[in-house]
Amino acid sequence: MTTSAELLLHPVRLRVVQALLGGRELTTADLRAVLTDVPPATLYRQVNTLVVAGVLEVTAERRVRGAVERTFRLRAERASVTEEELAAMSVAEHRVAFTTFVAGLLADFDRYLAEGDADLARDLAGYRMAGFYATDAELRQVITTIQEAVRPYAQAGPGPGRTRRLLATILLPEPTSGPRIAGETDERPG
Repeated sequence: MTTSAELLLHPVRLRVVQALLGGRELTTADLRAVLTDVPPATLYRQVNTLVVAGVLEVTAERRVRGAVERTFRLRAERASVTEEELAAMSVAEHRVAFTTFVAGLLADFDRYLAEGDADLARDLAGYRMAGFYATDAELRQVITTIQEAVRPYAQAGPGPGRTRRLLATILLPEPTSGPRIAGETDERPG
């Protein structure tokens, strides 16, 4: 049986999922226009894998030149790796998963730059890192606050003047090696 991690952290399948984030509904032709570097046969195979796994659902079908063109939507509740699966992954599997995720970010950023008119200030694009101290309970509240703040925009869908935005988060504890600062602790409250 394939785990969600094995299913979702495949480079092409991850990009298909990312292309459908934000309530988008796309045909395979639309996906081919977005993922121009993916051979069509590979794209069709990976889309079918996601449909069979229940990660994508078919929202419409229509005849185009004798073939059936399907429109797909992401089933967000099926497009994530469970906490149990994350806990069961080995260090090597986490490295592969994180590398796949970061490679997807790099590819998206490279495509943005390759458009030839990239202006990070105008486009409100960028990359940042913030450091802060928080207990586990406080961190859970930060995560919940971010999710609640983004949810209405993720559900709003396309419209006049609306540009699709990608928000990627990477949250890591700082490595515990190195000099200690007064008041810091490695203890994690239960």
